[in-house]
Amino acid sequence: MSYQVLARKYRPRSFDTLVGQEHVVRALTHALEQQRLHHAYLFTGTRGVGKTTLSRILAKSLNCVGPDGSGGITAAPCGVCEACVAIDAGRFVDYIEMDAASNRGVDEMAQLLEQAIYAPSNARFKVYMIDEVHMLTNHAFNAMLKTLEEPPEHIKFILATTDPQKIPVTVLSRCLQFNLKQMPPGHIIGHLDNILNQEGIEFDPPALRLLAQGASGSMRDALSLTDQAIAYAAGKVTLEAVQGMLGALDQSYLIRILDALAVQDGAALLGVADDMATRSLSYNAALQDLGTLLHQIALAQAVPAALADDLPNREDILRLSAQFSPEHVQLFYQIAVHGRNELGLAPDEYAGFSMTLLRMLAFRPVSASASGPVPAAPAPGAARPATPRQAAPLLAPQAAVTSAPVSRAQPAAVPAA
Repeated sequence: MSYQVLARKYRPRSFDTLVGQEHVVRALTHALEQQRLHHAYLFTGTRGVGKTTLSRILAKSLNCVGPDGSGGITAAPCGVCEACVAIDAGRFVDYIEMDAASNRGVDEMAQLLEQAIYAPSNARFKVYMIDEVHMLTNHAFNAMLKTLEEPPEHIKFILATTDPQKIPVTVLSRCLQFNLKQMPPGHIIGHLDNILNQEGIEFDPPALRLLAQGASGSMRDALSLTDQAIAYAAGKVTLEAVQGMLGALDQSYLIRILDALAVQDGAALLGVADDMATRSLSYNAALQDLGTLLHQIALAQAVPAALADDLPNREDILRLSAQFSPEHVQLFYQIAVHGRNELGLAPDEYAGFSMTLLRMLAFRPVSASASGPVPAAPAPGAARPATPRQAAPLLAPQAAVTSAPVSRAQPAAVPAA
């Protein structure tokens, strides 16, 4: 049997195996249990968060007949009846998936609506799933309005889109809308951990965190990156392999930057920039990762319990959190964020990156002294020293302006007639 990619092999087949969309699962489950079924559903969300998967599970719930063939609408499809097996295999004649990006015209929509009036061949409901529905033309949207508002009893519409702003409000008002959230990194890491254990593949836990970060909230992207990492490292998922595959920056560069800032060593800062230029590393990625590192340092200072225990550079984070004051960490974070936006405006990226580092060296928080090393953060529980409030500059005294008295003109006497 040919290899099946992880994203397809481990696609959820029931509501209880779906990861990260509890609010949608809860609403649909209650609606199915109470038989309060809408005729049109709209799933919105970024790529790889479960829109198509939810559509297939909902179609199975509507058409499942149970293992013995006597079941009805259910929130827990059996997965073994003819309808469930056919939908999972993509060959159920009464579940139609249409890509609106390639079938966006009014003619394609008219053809779909003509077929919709016929009863399902071998199911309880005929389910039409229109993916990327925002790609339909205005004429196609107008053509489906009447059917979408009052469809035949045997028809269910499921619309999916990554850009709901492009859908006419007349269509939105006819649908039950569910917004699917991006996957939190913790959900992605837990899901990857479970899958790799089932596959019997060795992995480094920090590598999963890096894969979750690279997926940007998309579970499908995370699984695709995991497939790539397994091939890249010859059957394993190692931190070094994932860093090389994603082009992730070695954290040692960022630690060197912050160590140089702690002692105000400008030469060391430029040395890091020069080393990165020699290896053709991305300055944009460096500033992005520096912002992430500063965020972790700020967490260690303000809420130590919020810092994850499995961070590969946890010891460095704790050490740096004691070397910098919270004010400096916040200032460095803002400079890194703005410096990343300004890279495209700089004469070249090296100049933009080095100027960002020098700005961190030159700028100080208002409460900091004008010279001397960066003050360390106060020990937990210790009272912070009061910072003398700087007096507002006095206005320069203005010279008194003496003006000569102005004589008012008297009205001219009117000669007597």
